[in-house]
Amino acid sequence: MTCEVRYRLDPARIADFHDYARIWTMLIERHGGTHHGYFMPREKPEGVGMSFAAGGEGAGDIAVALFTFPDEAAYLLYRDKVAEDADGIAANARFLENLPFKSYERTFLQPLAGD
Repeated sequence: MTCEVRYRLDPARIADFHDYARIWTMLIERHGGTHHGYFMPREKPEGVGMSFAAGGEGAGDIAVALFTFPDEAAYLLYRDKVAEDADGIAANARFLENLPFKSYERTFLQPLAGD
């Protein structure tokens, strides 16, 4: 079970977002998940255009995180464990009232079946 989280960044809080990402990567790994990383926008390579007419450049203030758990039960267990983890409690206390991003969206993903 893979989860994608898209964050709308606050340019004034990038250092805080780095701290947030480091802590949540550690917590997910500690409690049974595989964190694939946080990804932030960067400059596109020079001279690279769009491949299809229907495309366009993405927003420059979006960061993405991807993490995977073996199954839904493991994900639910992670949520229970992180709520009791001293580092999870501290992270929630630090960031809940003062988020280091403007908003976020979460999507649960499944792999496409191969042919």
